[in-house]
Amino acid sequence: MSTNPIPPLHLYSVPSDPETAPKELPKRERPRTAWTADQLMAADFPEPKWAVPGILAEGVNLLAGPPKVGKSWLSLGLALSVASGGHAFDTLPVDGGPVLYLALEDTPRRLQTRMGKMLGGQPAPAGLTLVTECPPFPQGGSDAIANWLERNPDARMVVIDVFAKMRGPAPQGVSAYDADYVAVGYAKRIADHYGIAVVLVHHVRKAGSDDFLTEVSGTNGIAGAADATLVLKRARGQADGILHVTGRDVDEAEYALQFQAASGAWQMLDGPVTDHTIGDTRAAILRHVRVHPGARPKDIVAALPQLDAENVRRTCSRMAADGQLAKDGAGRYYPDTETRTEGKPGVSQVSDCPNPSSDLRKQVGQPESGLSHLSDSRPADENPGEVDRDA
Repeated sequence: MSTNPIPPLHLYSVPSDPETAPKELPKRERPRTAWTADQLMAADFPEPKWAVPGILAEGVNLLAGPPKVGKSWLSLGLALSVASGGHAFDTLPVDGGPVLYLALEDTPRRLQTRMGKMLGGQPAPAGLTLVTECPPFPQGGSDAIANWLERNPDARMVVIDVFAKMRGPAPQGVSAYDADYVAVGYAKRIADHYGIAVVLVHHVRKAGSDDFLTEVSGTNGIAGAADATLVLKRARGQADGILHVTGRDVDEAEYALQFQAASGAWQMLDGPVTDHTIGDTRAAILRHVRVHPGARPKDIVAALPQLDAENVRRTCSRMAADGQLAKDGAGRYYPDTETRTEGKPGVSQVSDCPNPSSDLRKQVGQPESGLSHLSDSRPADENPGEVDRDA
């Protein structure tokens, strides 16, 4: 845990002790920006620094989601985890370091209430600086954040909730795309100069899309300028949300999350996302086929007698059509290894940082067998006797 004192009063404040207050901000060496090809190939670059391994790397990370989905709870939870050197999503261990959290839509009282709920009686980390007011980037905000980073050279993350409060007015005479790109560029310069993760909390469009990147509010200039984009979407079934992640230094992935209302914490669920976003019957079949590839519907019914035989046969057929299972000519079913349902942990081809494995999440995992009673996404034809609760 960092022992750095929280700067007093506001973001522009400097340490009150004159002996510790620097007379002049240290100058950083300007990074090299040009090489010959042979020089570039011979250069030794450090690996990206991760605020949350496999999910949040140094650079600009755009965290988007619909209103009231829980973005602020998620971002504050990450800030607390990183500042204290705890576990992100109650699962992934992180290295501790100072964090600056700009809660520009909150009041101190609301932040205190939320943190009290999330800390559950544990001491608050001194390395987390919370700010409720800051000018936009072009009007002094960039300098204010830079000054804090100079006073906290071992900082690991800056969270800006929300991005719209910091972007400032659009430059005159430029397209909407260019204006969005320039706005994210302010945060990009800070992230690259100090080698930290900057998280911009943002919104998504009202209209949904199969491609989560296109759901980010604004033009493609926002996601295009960011190093990584994370979209938190509401889910059906056992999960309360799905976190979709893609970026330059992180492999595209998605994680099933569950919100714990009592503690205000987002927890990562064990296993592939599909295990938590499909109906109970499909989830039970999918778990069985993963353990017993090549199973026929009669084998599944024998192992799971609580399921109706005809319903299992129809559901297996539909799952094959939906790409959740693969079927051979003899009527045997296999996990579809070409899609995300396989859920194997991998290694990023860019950063060599392993994606979080199920071993890290076993303490919040779901049972390997049996039916969950949390799902409300069951197709009506899989259990004809039940009424769809979303109807």
